[in-house]
Amino acid sequence: MSLQSLQYSSAGGRIQQVIMTFFALSCLVRGAFAFQLSPKKGLFRPLPQSLLQRHMSSNTAASEDSTLVSGEAPKRKKKKNRRSKEKRSEFIGRAKAVDHGQWPNVYKPGGSDGMTFVAKSGLPDRTKPFTVLGIESSCDDTGAAVIRSDGIILGESLASQQEIHEEFGGIVPGLARDAHMEKIDGVVEEALRNAGMESVDEVDAIGVTVGPGLEICLRVGCNKAKELAIEHNKPFVGIHHLEAHILMARLPQASADSDDPESLFTIPATSQTHESVRAMEFPFLALLVSGGHCQLLKCMGIGRYSIIGGTMDDSLGEAFDKTARLLGLPVGGGGGPAVEKLARDGDPTAVQLPIPLRNRRDCDFSYAGLKTAVMKKADDLRKERGLECIDDLSYEDKANIAASFQNNAIKHIEQRLGYAMTMMEEEGIRTLAVVGGVAANLELRNRLDAMCASREDAWDMFVPPPRLCTDQGSMSAWAAVERIMEGSSDEAEGHEVFA
Repeated sequence: MSLQSLQYSSAGGRIQQVIMTFFALSCLVRGAFAFQLSPKKGLFRPLPQSLLQRHMSSNTAASEDSTLVSGEAPKRKKKKNRRSKEKRSEFIGRAKAVDHGQWPNVYKPGGSDGMTFVAKSGLPDRTKPFTVLGIESSCDDTGAAVIRSDGIILGESLASQQEIHEEFGGIVPGLARDAHMEKIDGVVEEALRNAGMESVDEVDAIGVTVGPGLEICLRVGCNKAKELAIEHNKPFVGIHHLEAHILMARLPQASADSDDPESLFTIPATSQTHESVRAMEFPFLALLVSGGHCQLLKCMGIGRYSIIGGTMDDSLGEAFDKTARLLGLPVGGGGGPAVEKLARDGDPTAVQLPIPLRNRRDCDFSYAGLKTAVMKKADDLRKERGLECIDDLSYEDKANIAASFQNNAIKHIEQRLGYAMTMMEEEGIRTLAVVGGVAANLELRNRLDAMCASREDAWDMFVPPPRLCTDQGSMSAWAAVERIMEGSSDEAEGHEVFA
């Protein structure tokens, strides 16, 4: 921060001004140069003579002006700061993802009424099954897949970055972007090959994840999809990553009873669309649990979602990742699977941990406190065992910590979900979709399945197979199919990503 950039809005600020000016003058006497603070290293470095002179003259003028206006400008700044603080305080203690009117842009592909879809880049022939190439690059895996609109996955390809990020204990965005750029062409070509296709000319449309996610990673997949859509004149669909996770629960092939036609929901043919089937129908309640998100949503249709609960701090997947790193577990493939595996050998009641927001009767989540409690308990055990670091704990101790954390993390989910289910039952909704990367956790699936069965009127629960819970190309392709069947597509030219 240069001296010239400092602003003074109070008597205390003017005192600082005098001190800094005196400091600058003393530096001039000693070495004909002043110093400024280097934000990178926290050290002082020479301030050019010309900059010091501008600073001295501007400070003199500022002092005279402040005397003339009697502090009016500082008052206006204080008032502005007060308004900003009041605005921020409106959202303290509220879930980050829930729309309280703070977002300038909201995802609404169906327009303000949610039902007016527009085919901005055209549509394929929907009177017969059509194919979509989907591309996914929102985080650390490069995925592509070709799906037919009747729900059949024709071909897939996935390039994992597990080995790249393993040594860092988490995703390094720059390395992830570089890996996407290196692999994207080969992944798309392999997905087409596995689908029995020779080129993009043979698919009918292209869908790609455009957000949320790591912006520099999203851009790799989005640019590739735009390039292909423009070059081959194909309809283009920009996919919302969270909607794609939710819609995977509707994929017929993802249903446990997909071989039984009676278990699937049929969407009748129209003059414009062919007959198709889905694993479940709208409306339903969705629990979305992943590395970056933890939400409860009422799902009313394509592009029509109401978030009724979200995390106030960490997501469930993030808490799993941090617990895995604390215990020294490999996290290249995600901390969730590592903690889940270790927890199988532990006692879920061995370590006393809190259940977050236990006395708060709403649908919001919080995992920061539980994460901190796990860290404290692990450190207490370290001291009790007389060890130098937590990583030196025995396998049994680590397994007990993992099992206790997982148990309470899921208890928190069960409690919030219970409140949401009661709300939905009042609207006649008794169907639950559990989606996102953490939905692959077997303990979570089994406990939520038991919870649905234990309701006074049992709920139906739908969870994609574990491999379709995590990020892959099929989710983008299938979400594009769902949008196209509604008559929706986007312009490829100029389409941007969002983090």
